[in-house]
Formats: sequence, structure tokens, C-alpha cells
Amino acid sequence: WAVLVTGALMGVGDVTAQQLVERRGLHGHHSPRTLKMMTIGFCFVGPVVGSWYRILDRLIPGNTKVVAVKKMVLDQGGFAPCFLGCFLAITGAMNGLSVKDNWSKIQQDYTDALMTNYCIWPPVQIANFYFVPLQHRLAVVQCVAIVWNCYLSWKANRM
Repeated sequence: WAVLVTGALMGVGDVTAQQLVERRGLHGHHSPRTLKMMTIGFCFVGPVVGSWYRILDRLIPGNTKVVAVKKMVLDQGGFAPCFLGCFLAITGAMNGLSVKDNWSKIQQDYTDALMTNYCIWPPVQIANFYFVPLQHRLAVVQCVAIVWNCYLSWKANRM
């Protein structure tokens, strides 16, 4: 269920990026790009993030404020940098970039995307780890992530 929600909301993020940020209009909308983002959501983001939350809950059990901060530090210090690099690499590959061009694009976008990540996600994740039961965390994050997915779609698909 959470994986389906993730894929759908990745699509919503891309549609938002194309229509509100890039102002493509309905005739200029690039549907294959939206389908690619949904596929990344279904096949990568949903399964990986959902699994990560289960692993994190086993590594640091509980839901006190201190536990929530520990989970956020591990999530944002370890998982987020790796996940973001993989996401950019997968998006570049799905956009048909050569390995060399993909690496260049990752080098161009990674630091800015990671710094933007750190502006958004630490407070969201503390609240998520403290208030939200494990089975709902991925869905809650993906609802917040509509704006984040919009940013990532714009960033990853800007050539």
C-alpha cells in the first residue's frame, strides 16, 4: 500500500514541477517523465525508504523524544546522503544519460539537493519518528514530500 502511495505521490510531485515550477502547460506536459518518476517511486523510493524505516526501528527501538532525535540523526546523517545520490543516479540513467554525463549531473546537483534536504527533513523526521506509527511513516513522509518530490523532479530533470 505504502509503495503505491509513494509512486502516485512521486507522480504528483512531477506534475507539480512541470505545471507550477516549469509552467509547461497541459500541451507541454512531458508524460513520459511523470511515468518515470512514478516508476522510481514504485520500484525504488517506496521499497527502499519503507525498508529503511523498518531497519531503523530495529536499530533504535522506541518512540521517545530522544529516540526520535537519534533516528533523525542516523536517517539524515547516513541514509539521506546515500539515498539522494542513488536517486539522482537512477533518474539520470532513466533519462538516458551516459555514465559520464550522469556523473557530471550528480556532481552538479548533489550538494545543492542535500543542503535543501537538510532545510526540510530533520524537523519532519523528528515528528515522524516521534508521533507516527511505523506502518504509516512512509505515507506521511510522502505527503510532506509532494513539495520535495516537485523539487527533486525539477532538479533531476533539468538538463
